[in-house]
Amino acid sequence: MTDSSKYYVFYDGDCGMCNYWVQWILKNDHRKQFLFSALQSEFGQKFLNERNLENRQLNTLYLWKPNAFYETKSHAVFKIAKILGGKYVHLGYLNALPRPMTDFFYDRVAANRKRFSVQQCALPTAEEQGRFIEK
Repeated sequence: MTDSSKYYVFYDGDCGMCNYWVQWILKNDHRKQFLFSALQSEFGQKFLNERNLENRQLNTLYLWKPNAFYETKSHAVFKIAKILGGKYVHLGYLNALPRPMTDFFYDRVAANRKRFSVQQCALPTAEEQGRFIEK
């Protein structure tokens, strides 16, 4: 069911800011390396439950590569930037900063993300729809 060559981004599907960044990744993922799943989806809940992770407070971004790793919060963001490459690769070097510090800032944004964002309903193209996993 999962593709071990892809990276899976799990995000809060009810958050406009989170959806904005998913659209941003889609736009910049020229090699189509990422698949996406809302944490509220069946697939997202399965991912959380299999790892005994919080499945109600959905304020954490997860990046998962099957059979390899999963990252959370700021380090997931840094890893996504590094994987995208190009001009974004330098953002990936921020993972050298202490995780408690970078996650502190991540948590501040996450706690206020719904206030920061405007709900946007971007409809994915037919091709992009195939990169979203519900079950």
